[in-house]
Amino acid sequence: MSEAPQYGFDTLQVHAGARPDPATGARQTPIYQTTAYVFRDADHAAALFNLQEVGYIYSRLTNPTVSVLAERIATLEGGVGGICCSSGHAAQIMALFPLMGPERNLVASTRLYGGTVTQFSQTIKRFGWSAKFVDFDDLDAVRAAIDEDTRAIFCEAIANPGGYITDLDAIAGVADAAGLPLIVDNTSATPYLCRPIEHGATLVVHSTTKYLTGNGTVTGGAIVDSGRFDWSASDKFPSLAHPEPAYHGLKFHETFGPLAFTFHGIAVGLRDLGMTMNPQAAHYTLMGIETLSLRMQRHVENAVKVASWLESHPKVARVTYAGLPSSPWHERVARICPKGAGGLFTFALKDGYEACVRLVGAVNLFSHVANLGDTRSLIIHPASTTHRQLSEAQQVAAGAAPDTLRVSIGIEDAADIIADLEQALAMV
Repeated sequence: MSEAPQYGFDTLQVHAGARPDPATGARQTPIYQTTAYVFRDADHAAALFNLQEVGYIYSRLTNPTVSVLAERIATLEGGVGGICCSSGHAAQIMALFPLMGPERNLVASTRLYGGTVTQFSQTIKRFGWSAKFVDFDDLDAVRAAIDEDTRAIFCEAIANPGGYITDLDAIAGVADAAGLPLIVDNTSATPYLCRPIEHGATLVVHSTTKYLTGNGTVTGGAIVDSGRFDWSASDKFPSLAHPEPAYHGLKFHETFGPLAFTFHGIAVGLRDLGMTMNPQAAHYTLMGIETLSLRMQRHVENAVKVASWLESHPKVARVTYAGLPSSPWHERVARICPKGAGGLFTFALKDGYEACVRLVGAVNLFSHVANLGDTRSLIIHPASTTHRQLSEAQQVAAGAAPDTLRVSIGIEDAADIIADLEQALAMV
């Protein structure tokens, strides 16, 4: 028997997880706009509810359109399974839900999206969880932050807003030595630029709202399970290793092996938290992923040109793009993101906060929005918006100082992007 073909990324982004619709022959994945599914008989229904058979019960748990998206993202990331949910923030809670408990903590990078910092520093306290924020370039500090109650390590592959690239191999080594899962937010990089599982990540999370969808139409989130973590190696993860009362004592890791986290995320996480992705959102994201590699190539190409131009501008104090040789994280690009440093970075103005506010009001081609990863070029002043809830010290640590602007470089003509920034800077 011949082996299954090993398809390339460009082929998988179009085909993974999908087949022609068996009922109609439809080539594009249909939008299964339904809440419930008819059981064959009582035994079939019981088997589904007992997790003895895989199938569809209710769209809060699984939906055929959403399932295609989950499989496609998992395939592109090199994972064994995936779970899709309503937003990137939902994906983070879903990823932590089976791991955490009252009085438990996670160790997180200081270089995170402002909303994630708020979620980890404030909101999760209501669950009895907590987070310790550490500079992930200081491996000794990461090790020192881990204690008996630590249950996960969290970072972003390419950090929002500054485009900082995390040394995933080094952090994965720390996580492995401590017997802890490493969760990597790969939103800004996408699996085209970085595959965190190949660098030791246990779980990968996404805001599919961003580059995966790529067109600014729908929100969504995803969690990809590497299938490589031994959840039974210690008593730290009872949700996955110990008997589950709601399923008559079933042990997820013992029963489902590498897919334990994926099945738990659906059968318990989506069942009880209800952070469900709707099928229309999944459909838009599937269409976006079909052109992911083409878009990311152009995002990177344009970002290099724009960042290089900004670096030489007399009103610009600094540019954080890791794709520039001047970046302190430039050497990580070849190892962590070999196809490029992404399309997201920040630049600081010499005239500070007020100049930043004036500039976002002066651009024409750029859109002033709280989003990234769109085909359009986007700009925002994080200190007055996305990172407004943080202290100035937290803003600086996150790469969102008051004098800093974040840009998400789109796929327009690079000369037009530069011209828009040039006329706006002239007005500041």
